[in-house]
Amino acid sequence: MAKEKGRNVIATNRKARHDYTILDTYEAGIALLGTEVKSLREGKASLVDAFATIDDGEVWLRSLNIAEYGSGSWTNHAPRRNRKLLMHRREIDTLIGKIRDGNLTLVPLSMYFSDGRVKVELALARGKQAHDKRQDIARRTAQREVAREVGRRVKGM
Repeated sequence: MAKEKGRNVIATNRKARHDYTILDTYEAGIALLGTEVKSLREGKASLVDAFATIDDGEVWLRSLNIAEYGSGSWTNHAPRRNRKLLMHRREIDTLIGKIRDGNLTLVPLSMYFSDGRVKVELALARGKQAHDKRQDIARRTAQREVAREVGRRVKGM
């Protein structure tokens, strides 16, 4: 079998960019079982409620739902178990410092295959309040209207 090349997205957390202000992003590997990888190749994953924590100098991904593998038997995995993320010690130490300083959290933005290995894109994020969300929606609407008007002027309407 030929080695897989490139980036193949498995799942994205679209709601994260709506609920959080993204400050920084990190790429991390993830320790998985065999049936989990097979299930991910079928695209059966959900990042909706997932979040990451740092416990005893290790980064853990919690509440990530990877559905059970259909052809698995007694060797199947638990769908919502805690999974260890693989990051460099220097990155973990900087994350510990940043999370301790402010009210920041680690949120997974996407999960993908990168050259055959499963990776998770983590975001260091700050939660948005309701008025921040409304301002973002108003800003996007204004930009859309400006772009539409520029398009009309170019066409001569």
